[in-house]
Amino acid sequence: SEQAQELKDQGNRCLREGRAMEAVFHYSRAIKLDPKNFSLFSNRSLAFLKSQQYYFALEDAKETIRLRPDWAKGYFRKGEVEAAAYNYADAVKSYSLALRLLPEDPTLMAALERASRMRAHDLKADAQIPWLGAGVGIILGVMIVIADHVVADKAMLSHPVLMALITITIAMVGYCVARGYRYYMGCQQRGLLDPPIDLFAEEEQEEAD
Repeated sequence: SEQAQELKDQGNRCLREGRAMEAVFHYSRAIKLDPKNFSLFSNRSLAFLKSQQYYFALEDAKETIRLRPDWAKGYFRKGEVEAAAYNYADAVKSYSLALRLLPEDPTLMAALERASRMRAHDLKADAQIPWLGAGVGIILGVMIVIADHVVADKAMLSHPVLMALITITIAMVGYCVARGYRYYMGCQQRGLLDPPIDLFAEEEQEEAD
């Protein structure tokens, strides 16, 4: 409708001027008037993305795809949200689907290349950082053994087997800590796409009861 188009134009203007949440407001009003307009969901997805509201941005991107599955920009929007939330594996899939619909598009090709590179970087970090932690553990273990011989009046770690066990144990602790850190970071990143906590749900339930 004409009113929906006017609201869309207002949202576009707000988006260009950096007022993303205000743009969300205009797009939402337009969607109420024209709920089948896929471009409105696409634009609101971008506005949510710029506001770092990744869950809502992803939901709008999915709705864009549902309404217009043959439109490359819907998959591009989805890939942009996933990449912003460090979910590079899914971003690669989304960009690839967009490229099937719009082959050789330079923007899509650049986005796919960037997401693929970041995915490879993450996989490399997952493989290397635990061993880096183990290396730090070995250094600490050796330093403890040396300090025991140099500083103490009587060395407590004089037996070679005991020295080796101390070093190996600290190395294993370093490996586990580094691996746990990578797991924690992965959970944090995946959580960016989780739905926000509904703070009013319990109150509404109590009122209903």
